[in-house]
Order: sequence, then structure tokens, then C-alpha cells
Amino acid sequence: MPVIRIILLACCMLPLAVPAAASDAGRNVINLSLEKAIDLACMQSVDAAIAGNQLKSSYWEFRTYRAERLPELVLSGNLPDYSNNFTPYQHDDGSYSYVRNNLIGISGALSITQNIPFTGGTLSLSTSLDLTRQLGHGAMNEFLAIPVSLTLNQPLFGVNTFKWDKKIEPVKYEEAKAQYLQDVEEIKKNAITYFFNYLLSAENLGIAEQNMENADRLYVIALEKRRMGQISETELMQLKLSALQAKADVTACQSDVKSKMFQLRAFLGLSENDSIAAELPDKISVGRLEYADVLDKAIANNPFTQNILRRQLEADYEVAAAKGERYRIDLTATVGYSGTNRTLSGSYGNLGNEQIVSVGLSVPILDWGKRKGEVKVAESNRDVVESQIRQDRLNFNQDVFLIVEQFNNQAGQLSIAEEADKIASERYKSSVEAFLLGKMDVLELNDARDAKDEARRKYISEMYYYWYYFYDIRALTLWDYMADRNIRGADEAIFDISL
Repeated sequence: MPVIRIILLACCMLPLAVPAAASDAGRNVINLSLEKAIDLACMQSVDAAIAGNQLKSSYWEFRTYRAERLPELVLSGNLPDYSNNFTPYQHDDGSYSYVRNNLIGISGALSITQNIPFTGGTLSLSTSLDLTRQLGHGAMNEFLAIPVSLTLNQPLFGVNTFKWDKKIEPVKYEEAKAQYLQDVEEIKKNAITYFFNYLLSAENLGIAEQNMENADRLYVIALEKRRMGQISETELMQLKLSALQAKADVTACQSDVKSKMFQLRAFLGLSENDSIAAELPDKISVGRLEYADVLDKAIANNPFTQNILRRQLEADYEVAAAKGERYRIDLTATVGYSGTNRTLSGSYGNLGNEQIVSVGLSVPILDWGKRKGEVKVAESNRDVVESQIRQDRLNFNQDVFLIVEQFNNQAGQLSIAEEADKIASERYKSSVEAFLLGKMDVLELNDARDAKDEARRKYISEMYYYWYYFYDIRALTLWDYMADRNIRGADEAIFDISL
């Protein structure tokens, strides 16, 4: 009996947690820490690629907005324009006849256009040259030269879209950059979930394998004790059932480990030939967080702040646009020089002034309140947006409060789970020894084993929630509490790299 006790106790002193499932032959084993998993997710995951492309899209939208405020140089023309058909011709007496029109036209123009942000108008400076060559009998050339022409298009009383774009577009881009950083933090949260799912699955497999080994050894010992009359037949059968159940648990856990490893590999962008050995992370060296401090950082950095500002500006713009459409007047003015001649030099030597001024007017006399209704709809929509913003602010503050409370409370829950894990492990060792001495029955032994297993799972689960809540706060505040710095300030270069 002493020898049997020593053997079984040695078995019980084996590590209670077996590392991740052993890799198959030919597989590349990766010892994966949580920090490494997070880094891989940010570099290789599909979610990271999507977040980067969304940022690129927002960046080029912002670049397009800025380009609209710069001069645009355009070269246009027809090379050539050939026509050979009949066209109507009106005589002096008012009658018409058809004449053949057989000609080649070549034209070219170079223009530079500048939007005027202060007024919402457009100023264009252009030069052009047209050549018309009449073919057939009496062929000749005719040139039309416009050395310089200045054109102004200016809407009056309408909404100045350039002014509103100047307010809205930078806010949209700042929101996009903050959203990108928050998306990266969400990717890290997903990596934590996949990592701990696999870690817990591997831990369950380790527990199941250890329990199977212990159950087999206990059954062998129980056979000897039954032969000596120290336990009943019922207790022996109970240990036999425990051994069979342990084997079934190992099979189920092996399948679950393969499934969870596949999910983790797919998320991290690893090869199917990679086998992962996950390492249980340590606690985070961050103390208790204060709600007021977390809220201040969240308001300063979270994309929510830029989001509500953008929504308010867009609602105000819709109201201004509806009001501007009630009375629309457009001014177009063109001044310059033009000349025509049958020679190129002559067309430039015989220039005359050219002025065109037009004022387009669209003032509703009777629209049955249509435009007024459009203004009222825009104003009502703005009121709805403002109400939603007020509610969203309250919800945001509440979310920050709850997450801070969860993280602070989770630190205590993790400490309790860690202590319970140690106690349950020691209790199980003592229970095995008591069973061998005949001081404990099978049911009590199984209860101690189940409590040990559950305590271990509970500890890993609480560790997961501790890390997850911590990154929840990082995603809200975009603040690195371990380094005590702004994530955006630390990673500002990431925007250039991503673009």
C-alpha cells in the first residue's frame, strides 16, 4: 500500500494544466503568447486589412476635398471633327434651301479653373484656337482665336458648399483616423477572445487527459482494495464509470481543441501547418481606474466625439441648403478677346473685345409651399439629430461608467479565482491521499476532482474577462494605460504607413 500511495501521489503532483495540444508530426509549433497573438492579428488578419483600406478610402476622400480648393488645369479639343452632309440655309427672302457642308474642324482649348471658397463661385481663365477648313471647290481655312477669356460663375443667395465642406471634411477625416485606431483595438479584443477560447480548450484537454490517467490508476488501485475488502463493489463500479467517462471527455476535448486552433489560426493569418502552444498571460500591472479620468480621455480621443460633431454639421448644412434653394440666382460673366481670319497670324492680329454677361433667375411665384416644406423638413431632421445626439451622449457616458466598473471589479474576481484555483488543487491532492487511506469515498473524491477542474476553468475565464475589459477601455479611450500615453500620439506614423 505505501508503494501504491507514492505512485499515485506522484501522479497527482504532475502539472494540473497541460500546455496546448501536442502538434502532429511535421507541424511547425508556435509558442504563442497573448501579446504575440495581438501583434499578429494587427499585422495579418483580414479585419486589419479591412480597417486599413477603410482608412485609405477616407484619406483619399479628404485629399479629393483639398484638391477641389486648388486650381485645375484642363486641356480639351477635337482632333479632328469631320462633317460631310446637307444643312439648311436661309436666304434673304426667308426661304430655305439645303447646301452641302463639307469641312474639317480642329479645335483646342487650355483652361485653368479655380473654385472660390469664400463665395462659392468658380473663376476660369482660358485660351482657345479653332480651325475650320472648307473642303471641295473653293477650299479655304478659317481661324477663330480667343487668346484670353475670363469667366466667373457665381450663385447668389445659395448655399456655399465650399464653406460647409471646409467645416465638415476635416471632421470626417479626424473621425476616420480615430475610428481606425478603435477598429485596431477591436481587432485586439477579437484576438483576445480567440486566444482564450483556444487556451481554455487546450486547458480542458490537459485536464481531461490528466483525469483519464488518474482515473485509470485509481481504478487499478481500487481493484486491489476491492480484493482486500476495503471498498464496496458499488464504489469500484463508480471508479470504472469515471475512467470510461474520462476517455470520452478526452476525445471530445481533442475535437474542440482542433476546432478552436483552426479558428485562431484563421484569424491570425497563420498556416494550417502551424500548431499553436498557447501561454497563459500574467495579470496587467494597472491599478484601479477612475471614471472621471477615463471619461475625459474617451471624450478627447474616441471617434464618437467627431461623429456627433459631424452629424450636427451635416444637419445644419441640410437646413442651409434647403433655405438656399428657395430663391436661386446665378450670375455668369465672361470677358476677353477674340479674332477671326483665314490665316493663323491674322486671327491673332485682328482682335476685338468680347463680353458676355448673363444672370439666371429662379424665384418661385407659386409652389404651394413646396420649398418652405423642404426647409421645415430639414429643420425637423436637424431637431431629430440633436435629440439623438443628446441620447447618444448619455449612452456613451453610461457605457464608460459600466466598463470602468467591470474592469475594477474584475481585478477582485481574478484574485479570488486565482486563490480558489490553488485551494481546489491542494484539496484534490489531499482527497486522493485520504481516499488511499480509506478515509474518503469515491463520491467525495470525484467532487474534489470536479471542483479542482472547475476552479481552473474559472481562473482562465476570469483572466480572459480581465484582459478583455482592459482592452474595452483602451478601445473607448484610445489610451495605453500600461505605457500611460495616447495611442494616437504614439502611433501617428501608422497613418502614413497605412496609406
